[in-house]
Amino acid sequence: SPTGDSWGIFTFLCAALCNLPALPALNCSEELGAGQSIQQTYDLTRYLEHQLRTLAGTYLNYLGPPFNEPDFNPPRLARAERVPSATVDLDLWRGLTGNARLAANYRAYSRLLCYLRVLDGQVGTAELRHRLAHFCASLQGLVLSIGGVMSSLGYPLPAGPAGPPTPPGAPAAPNDFLKKMDDFWLLKELQTWLWRSAKDFNRLKKKVPPAVVTLRLEARGF
Repeated sequence: SPTGDSWGIFTFLCAALCNLPALPALNCSEELGAGQSIQQTYDLTRYLEHQLRTLAGTYLNYLGPPFNEPDFNPPRLARAERVPSATVDLDLWRGLTGNARLAANYRAYSRLLCYLRVLDGQVGTAELRHRLAHFCASLQGLVLSIGGVMSSLGYPLPAGPAGPPTPPGAPAAPNDFLKKMDDFWLLKELQTWLWRSAKDFNRLKKKVPPAVVTLRLEARGF
């Protein structure tokens, strides 16, 4: 009968569905990935360059002459060698692997941040302390952002803490002028590092797409 035939078909379909293997379900997701992380790090580097121009002008005026004079360009003293130097031959720098350059940036900004925090505790005006604290917070963000780029590219973070700016037992600046010279070179090295980092991240972001759309097959059971 028609009713019997319909019931038989229904029973057959139910049995077939119950015995089907798990079917793959298509899931489309967007991975933010390295591209966006690099873009954000580049943007932060340029923002810090802008911040540093304002901060350096204010701080050099705080130090007074000759440090705030436009043509003041003293030789780098041996004491200043404790500050990470960005003075590296550009061809040599570009010859390094991406991992090596990122690791050098990460270590340098971690170290420079330590020096800046010491500086923040020594200045005598509330306005300058506020500016330094704001810059330190932004620089901390850059260190974290560089770490994020390295992780997204599969690179390990450099091992070991940055360490204290002045090793135990190291002599302090013997006079106020040399102390100011240390501060001057700290700002100068920061300026050079940020300039070079901006170029690094600008080149790197052109090599990595900003986002990757991936298709995943996920097992779904009934």
